[in-house]
Amino acid sequence: MRQTFSSLPGHFLFPILVLLLSLLGMGSAHAALQIQHWTLANGARVYFVENHTIPVLDMSVEFDAGSRRDPEGKTGVSGLTNAMLARGLREARLEGGPTEPVLNEAQISEAFADIAAQRGGGSGSDRAGASLRTLSSKAERDAAVQMLGRLLAQPSFPADLLARDKARVIASIRESLTKPESIAQRAFSRAAYGAHPYGREETVESIQAISRDDLAAFHAAHYVANHAVVAIMGDVSRADADAIARELTRRLPQGTALAALPPTPAARAVEDWIAHPASQSHVLVGAPALQRGDPDFFALTVGNYILGGGGFVSRLTREVREKRGLAYSVYSYFSPLAQPGPFQIGLQTQRAETANALKVVRDTLADYLRTGPTEAELKAAKDNLVGGFSLRIDSNRKILDNLAVIGFYGLPLDYLDTWTANVERVSVADIRAAFGRKLAIERMATVVVGAGKP
Repeated sequence: MRQTFSSLPGHFLFPILVLLLSLLGMGSAHAALQIQHWTLANGARVYFVENHTIPVLDMSVEFDAGSRRDPEGKTGVSGLTNAMLARGLREARLEGGPTEPVLNEAQISEAFADIAAQRGGGSGSDRAGASLRTLSSKAERDAAVQMLGRLLAQPSFPADLLARDKARVIASIRESLTKPESIAQRAFSRAAYGAHPYGREETVESIQAISRDDLAAFHAAHYVANHAVVAIMGDVSRADADAIARELTRRLPQGTALAALPPTPAARAVEDWIAHPASQSHVLVGAPALQRGDPDFFALTVGNYILGGGGFVSRLTREVREKRGLAYSVYSYFSPLAQPGPFQIGLQTQRAETANALKVVRDTLADYLRTGPTEAELKAAKDNLVGGFSLRIDSNRKILDNLAVIGFYGLPLDYLDTWTANVERVSVADIRAAFGRKLAIERMATVVVGAGKP
């Protein structure tokens, strides 16, 4: 039977409608973004961009509730807490309002599907939270916002579903421990960060040790109003955005100041060669390097594009792949976090060529640290980064993600408006100085999974 848009269920209609309307409004993201910011009475910080191009609203609420906050010996609490926000809601009565009922996992999913809303979220190293995309019409919007507000504040953490989720995570861990790329990444985190929370990885034992009480305690400590960052993007007014932010956070309690985390360790030379029967060796080299808000950010961004972030036009690709055929691909990146996040170079190479490939990587990095890029490389990198900037903000969702980063890490409100100008200002001298401050070839962690140490 032929279906028209009007006969489609809401959860099918919404993505189609968003796609069609997004195509009509593609040009709007290229204009300067006016980010409005304010703080609610409960301490939640709100970041809002008004855009009436399409009748859609995107929002997220995030907290300092990433894996770096996991209790000792129970790495995985943050991820499980976030995953279980939508597994069930407890009954709650707000002051001056009606009792909000118990809901199970299926009822929560149905509630969002009935209004064609899309829920998302997740947990990373620093932050965790939930997101929502909904039509901006008042009835659908209000119902979706109310449900997301309940998810953030009233999860019931049902014991049977916790057992199910733990079993899934444990199965995933066991599978990952057979894969050389996962083994390498885990080993690199340990080598670069040691006992620091950034160096911890979920294990079968750490997941098995987690109880429902651990999730409830983590939620109570971290999912609190005065630590919330609310990002809103789309088809509402400033007054509506303020009301939405208040509804999203009004059920959340007030929290206490979070404990300071230990500093990340100084970069150090560590080598870990792990034998594995894989046909290729997986090689990772790097160190803790870049914190969000660091004044070297733009010099490192441009410089890394030239070194290994620019794909087939990068130095590493030219030296490792094109000149010597040692790897199909090789990359480098900086991952800025609340504390210095990693710089990493990665590649896969034939087992017999492992030592040779590693030497070429180290020599290429050492030469780059010593001489920096050429003026021609710098111009090409700037042209690509500036020319591609619009792709970073060409949808509501991408703008929302940028708002969340700006809010969580306290970046300037004009961060997006000045991004290309900051890239254009970078010089060869800036790159050499920034790389010299952040990286030292003699203080790098090296992990090889595959060939044994020669």
